[in-house]
Amino acid sequence: MNRVNSITVYTPQNYLEAYVGSHTLITGGAGFLGANLAHRLVQLGAHVTVVDSMVPTYGGNMFNLEGIRDKVRLNVSDVRDQNSLTWLVQDVDYIFNLAGQISHLDSMQDPFTDLEINCRSQLALLEVCRKVNPKVKVVYAGTRQIYGNPDYLPVDENHLVRPTDVNGINKAAGERYHLLYHTAYGMRTASLRLTNCYGPRQWMHDNRLTSQGWFLRQIMDGQEVQIFGDGKLLRDLNYVDDVTDAFLRVAAIEETNGHFFNLGAEPFSLVEQVELMIELVGKGSYRLVEWPPDKKSISISDYYGNYGKIRRMLGWQPRIHLREGLKRTIQYYDAHKEHYW
Repeated sequence: MNRVNSITVYTPQNYLEAYVGSHTLITGGAGFLGANLAHRLVQLGAHVTVVDSMVPTYGGNMFNLEGIRDKVRLNVSDVRDQNSLTWLVQDVDYIFNLAGQISHLDSMQDPFTDLEINCRSQLALLEVCRKVNPKVKVVYAGTRQIYGNPDYLPVDENHLVRPTDVNGINKAAGERYHLLYHTAYGMRTASLRLTNCYGPRQWMHDNRLTSQGWFLRQIMDGQEVQIFGDGKLLRDLNYVDDVTDAFLRVAAIEETNGHFFNLGAEPFSLVEQVELMIELVGKGSYRLVEWPPDKKSISISDYYGNYGKIRRMLGWQPRIHLREGLKRTIQYYDAHKEHYW
């Protein structure tokens, strides 16, 4: 490592050293991705503050922090509360900005709440950082959903941004705010365009936030999964440990400032995913059904991402194959089902 203008410069070879003794803030930190990131940061020796509104339907779960509750500072507050943000972002080295409303159906039924959380709150956080901690590194949790229906596969970062629902539009705006604050104010911001993420600590109550999690819950309960359409729809899936690693690389490495990156992996059809789950669990079944109109109208066709940019710049690539990731996920829920069902 070396120092440039008093900022330590890390590389893909030593990026984890950035977190030893660092002060990090995770918005949405009691949710699926945020909690897994909190566990990893504690392991690395970081001082971690977790912020979560704990709105019951948004994915926050106190059990997600089991094992590190005495090692993190938990602040139950909403990112829409600018006063609390002003206090929380002071003297922080890294902000992992994962708070958001991620249900596509909810965004269509209540677009103004989605706008409030995924746009106004993002702008409020950036403004607070600009005023009280302009040197902080902020990494935004974006989404592949902003691309809409792909014109080509795999989708790279040059693809048009053309969302099919309110959530996608607001997430695209949230990302652009982060990148604007880099170009306009020189802030250290970047974004990860996440694809389908899965693993321990995921939302498992219903299919509002994740279809893969809901499929797995039904199969573990020996139930029949309903797959919409012909089941041939292709999706790529990243195991949560790989996603966490991507966040850590983007935050620590200075070359990422002002950039956005796709994640991605080998694509599988919905039927292939479900059949693998059934094989690993040893029970469950599936049936093909017609698309519900409300879901069909905002669904997209086949999608899998080109992650060449993050691989070239940061050395990231998916390392956990779907079979291994599902084994680990099933093992976790076998042990902790009562906290997620």
